Amino acid sequence: MQLPLYDTTGATVGTVEVSDLLFNVPMRKDVVHQALARQLANGRQGTSNTKTRGEVSGGGIKPRPQKHSGKSRQGSIRSPQWRHGGIVFGPHPRTYRQRMPKKMRRLAIRCLLTDKAKDEKLTVVQGLDLSGAKTKEMWGILQALKVSSSVLVVTPQKDPNVLLSTRNLERVKALPATEINVADLLNHERLVMTVDALRQAEALWAKPGSKGQAGEEA
Repeated sequence: MQLPLYDTTGATVGTVEVSDLLFNVPMRKDVVHQALARQLANGRQGTSNTKTRGEVSGGGIKPRPQKHSGKSRQGSIRSPQWRHGGIVFGPHPRTYRQRMPKKMRRLAIRCLLTDKAKDEKLTVVQGLDLSGAKTKEMWGILQALKVSSSVLVVTPQKDPNVLLSTRNLERVKALPATEINVADLLNHERLVMTVDALRQAEALWAKPGSKGQAGEEA
């Protein structure tokens, strides 16, 4: 499969051949949905905690006599109906972690990358060699590539200049190829990848038996 190759000025400088194992995969919406649900669930901390009536302090004595007070019968001021009382059915620390086969996680990423390529929402550039951490320069590159919507910028490894240059741009996120994940691919309409990032993604997910990195484990 051939994709057009651009430079940072937005000019077409040729084509780049990409693997059909990564960019020509039938869409499996069920797998993508399961992968997204797993990623969002694994991102939850699950540390919220409330105290039951047996855990709050105080309330060791009956607040008032059982009879002849003209008020309701109460056994403890730490009952749920009292202020500062225990919480009924409140949250407690738990794990939301879900498991998913590695092949399915890889398939979900392949499906989304294929979808970006087929819908012409994938832009491959020669490189993003910025002179420094300059937001204006990055914005100019995106404008030259005709990117006006949310965009995910993928580099071969963590590039401080690219990360800092995109940090203040609305709906723009940069990450290395090893951290490509389902949520970011779905949350950003456009995808901009360098050639080196593209090759690294192929090495991760396009070759049978290749080992995934942090991105597909997220």
